[in-house]
Amino acid sequence: MDPELGEEVPVDGIHKALRQLWAQDESRTNACLINLAVYSEEKGSLQKNSAIVRDLTREHACRALLIEMDRDAKDASIRAWITAHCHLSGGKKSVCCEQISFALTGVSRGRLRNTVFAHLTSDLPLILWWQGELSPIFEERLYAVIDRFVFDSSDWSKPDVAFAIIDQALSSGRVLLVQDLAWTRTYHYRLAVASLFDDPLAQRALPYIESVQIEHHPKHRNSALQLLAWIAVQAGWRTGLELHLAVAKKHGNREGFSFERKTGEAVAATLISDESFAPLARLCVCGGGMEIVIDRAPQSSHIQMRLSVGDHVTESLAPAGGDDCGMLIGDQLARGGKNSLFLKILPMFRTLLEG
Repeated sequence: MDPELGEEVPVDGIHKALRQLWAQDESRTNACLINLAVYSEEKGSLQKNSAIVRDLTREHACRALLIEMDRDAKDASIRAWITAHCHLSGGKKSVCCEQISFALTGVSRGRLRNTVFAHLTSDLPLILWWQGELSPIFEERLYAVIDRFVFDSSDWSKPDVAFAIIDQALSSGRVLLVQDLAWTRTYHYRLAVASLFDDPLAQRALPYIESVQIEHHPKHRNSALQLLAWIAVQAGWRTGLELHLAVAKKHGNREGFSFERKTGEAVAATLISDESFAPLARLCVCGGGMEIVIDRAPQSSHIQMRLSVGDHVTESLAPAGGDDCGMLIGDQLARGGKNSLFLKILPMFRTLLEG
């Protein structure tokens, strides 16, 4: 018995073991609204992800399938464990969510779909949360059974290649909802920008923006690029012909991007990264006599918002949101949606990424 994963059972005895699990205590109620599969090729991920799922099930009822794959092992094998995460409801009855954990070794593409996904709760949507690099396991036979694909492109060493593979999946003809947790990290910044531009003076200056600067942690360059892509798409800018790279010794790595407004004037955008910064640390938008600054200190749970247009100055605070993937996946499950805005900015983001 693993204290985190529960009871080890034979793969062909999983359904029988689950029935016995519920028969042991009539005060427990099985709750399930979705299938949540978590895939990782990191050793020891089952225990880590079980702790994450335990917290998620406080708010999101699901059947969780945890999958740890060792593709480099010579021999093919599969082990399985079952448990339930239970939380009190009204102080009397436990509301529980099932968890089935699988450890696979060797070349196991067929078993991933045919064996592991054979244990989904039927007629409920399947959300696959992919952790780490996008490997050859992600192919048509896999994404053909997925309803929502969640990943964190911050984990990818070659995001341009990985997004090309995802583009293939989106073009397959099947409706597949995709969600990048790097995009989820920009949510509260996007809310802050939108709220500041509710000010009539800021709206008046919008067509005259001249510069954008984003400071970010080096690991979270994709979040910074997606935030920049969102601003450019919403403002109707076109990318300039040249993208340039430079190094600023004092402020870390600096990247420059050029855009054109609809009227033809140039907009300069700069990304600055530093290990001491928060994932998204600072956004500054200037032009037309206006300056918008959204700032977050490392480890802070809030962002500071400031709008100045001449003598008109407003300042306020807003939540910064979570940083770790467990909190972000919870936010994503709570919001749901078709992620149409992410798909809208995706072409611009990939242009900036590949440039």
